[in-house]
Amino acid sequence: MSHSPRSGASPFRQPKAVFAVAFACVVSFMGIGLVDPILPAISHDLNATPSQVTLLFTSYLVVTAVAMLITGWVSSRIGAKYTLIAGLVLIVVFSALAGASPGIGSIVGFRAGWGVGNALFIATSLAVIVASASGGFAGAIILYEAALGLGIAVGPLLGGLLGHLSWRGPFYGVSVLMAVALIATVVLVEPTPRPARRTSLLDPLRALRHRGLLTMSLTALCYNWAFFTVLGYAPFPMGLDAIQLGFVFAGWGLLVAVFSVFGAPVLQRWFGIARTLYANLALFAVTVLVIAVWTTHPPVLVAAVIVAGVFIGVNNTVTTQAVMTVAPVERPVASAAYGFVRFIGGGLAPFAAGKLVEHTNVHVPFYIATGTLVLGILILATAHGHLAQAERVQAGGAEPGPPLATADAATA
Repeated sequence: MSHSPRSGASPFRQPKAVFAVAFACVVSFMGIGLVDPILPAISHDLNATPSQVTLLFTSYLVVTAVAMLITGWVSSRIGAKYTLIAGLVLIVVFSALAGASPGIGSIVGFRAGWGVGNALFIATSLAVIVASASGGFAGAIILYEAALGLGIAVGPLLGGLLGHLSWRGPFYGVSVLMAVALIATVVLVEPTPRPARRTSLLDPLRALRHRGLLTMSLTALCYNWAFFTVLGYAPFPMGLDAIQLGFVFAGWGLLVAVFSVFGAPVLQRWFGIARTLYANLALFAVTVLVIAVWTTHPPVLVAAVIVAGVFIGVNNTVTTQAVMTVAPVERPVASAAYGFVRFIGGGLAPFAAGKLVEHTNVHVPFYIATGTLVLGILILATAHGHLAQAERVQAGGAEPGPPLATADAATA
């Protein structure tokens, strides 16, 4: 049985600067699920096919993935605070432009610009929270995942409520909230010292030569393929309006938040990292299989999508902690490398789902998503030694250090 690090400090007792970044994280992650309730409305109002509309996810996430490779290069030159500010400015501008767009093509393009800002912000915010938070490494990760879960929960609800008035409303809403987060970041976050060594553009790709980081990243790619197949295509067969979809995905996001913050630490403490991840991915695969079989039965589909939030929440926290522990490189580089690989899967999945439905039927994308989760379990099984090392590091309350880096480099 594994034991997670113990700390007397609560992950929610933090400096104001940490909460400023966490608030911005909430709004940033709202952007992921924000468009879910308005996908059918955009499809109808702009005469776009579902596969065209799912490009709102693909352009956003694929560009986020590729832009992850430059985040360390940027932050090591202008500092973490100004990288956060640059990312927030881009999100404010491009989300407002998306709301003002006349057609699906321009929305997709502006979502891509939004993705650049998202990459600069996400990779840097995790590193800033880990570096600045009180309560230790595990507490910082829990706070970050709480922000992720809350953003994912609130995003669809806000999207549904504003989208009921107009599909443009959610985009303007994010722009306004991100402007508030931008002001809070400028005022409350202190400039951090620039690292002694400037990060190369190739450092995240070089980091993937380390077997533990690569294996965890590929597992996350498979998991994100299933995650974003559900997130990006399930709204279409549900046949619900914007507000109803908003409540469905808010329920899903609420379970993501609860199990990210409360469920994942308990399960990891009881069963350890490896067994928690294996069981969680297997149960997620069963849930996606239910979605695949009963895609055309809205009550079953809705229930299964909401339940999927449990497994997504557990996976987010346990995997993020494991990745940041096994990675034998600086945390911004590890975050960029991991984000690059996993967001590629998340970005391609919704568009692939739309095209598969056009050429086959509505069940096929979800069967494929089930298969990617099984593949993820098989990939994860090759990293058992790294997961055991992560458990030993976390159990001792220590931070990842040079010995881990040396050992991993030797096996890469």
